[in-house]
Amino acid sequence: MNISIAALTRRRATSSKLIVLAFLVSFGLPLAAQEPVRSSADVQREFMDKLSFLAPTWSGPVTIHRGPGEPLHRTQTEDVQYKLDGLVMLIEGKSIESDRKVMFNAQPTISYDDATHACRFRAYNEGHYLDTELTVPDGGFPWQYQTGPAHFVNTMKLTKGGDGVN
Repeated sequence: MNISIAALTRRRATSSKLIVLAFLVSFGLPLAAQEPVRSSADVQREFMDKLSFLAPTWSGPVTIHRGPGEPLHRTQTEDVQYKLDGLVMLIEGKSIESDRKVMFNAQPTISYDDATHACRFRAYNEGHYLDTELTVPDGGFPWQYQTGPAHFVNTMKLTKGGDGVN
């Protein structure tokens, strides 16, 4: 009597395992025909490649308009590096006046969040912090933020020849 119960139990376990195995195989067959899943890092790196025109270093004149009155003219230098195997762009931006006095110094990072499909621009400057979305159309990008009643819009574009930023 014990032998037949053991055999019956064993058959049930075997048949249950076969049903589970058959289910897994039948479920996995359609997946095998699909494209391989890309890693999150690959998606992020592909997006970050769109910003490669910024690296490694550029410098030139900038004009800053602060409402009515004369615009400010400075020389801006940006040191741009990819970090974390291309997943994050680290930028050190410095603006100097003609007398070589540093007037502005900021440390932005740019990264892509594939979960939200958004690029984030985070910048640190003089004890302040900015975190905003960055859109990246071909050949440049804008970013914007609000502080108090002021609304700032910054736009960076490649020159017509594609060899610089204006």
